Amino acid sequence: MTEFTQIQYDVDDGIATVTMHRPEKMNTFTNVMMREMCAAFDLVDADDDVRAVIVTGSGDRAFCAGADLTPDAGGDVFASRSQVGSLSDERVRDSGGRLTLRIFQCTKPVIGAINGAAVGIGATMQLPMDFRLASDTARFGFVFARRGIVPEAASSWFLPRLVG
Repeated sequence: MTEFTQIQYDVDDGIATVTMHRPEKMNTFTNVMMREMCAAFDLVDADDDVRAVIVTGSGDRAFCAGADLTPDAGGDVFASRSQVGSLSDERVRDSGGRLTLRIFQCTKPVIGAINGAAVGIGATMQLPMDFRLASDTARFGFVFARRGIVPEAASSWFLPRLVG
């Protein structure tokens, strides 16, 4: 079984549960979390006994409060500063977009169990999910314009298809 550091992955009675597990930081999103969540979806697709997957966050304060803008290792938040030879290079794709497209490609139904704040990537990762169930404490924020950035994670494609 794959070991994860920033998510929890459990399978019970045909249901896989992927839990973002950084409650001390409101489950903020990192490149490590992106890689681990994509790996969890690979496990979901490879396991014929799994019939559906639930994505949620640890604790009751946040589903995912967006990107972690204060990485523990220091340095740049998401940029590697390495040169790329082509814009088709995988490093050009934003990490939220890589996760969102992986969720979209999942062969099993994906259910979002939104338990608290869902901001930035915490909101956009839900767009390709098949179903979203929000608690009474859920709050959603697409804060890109306030940050002076364009929406990430392919949300400009997914959002209009979801809400019209």
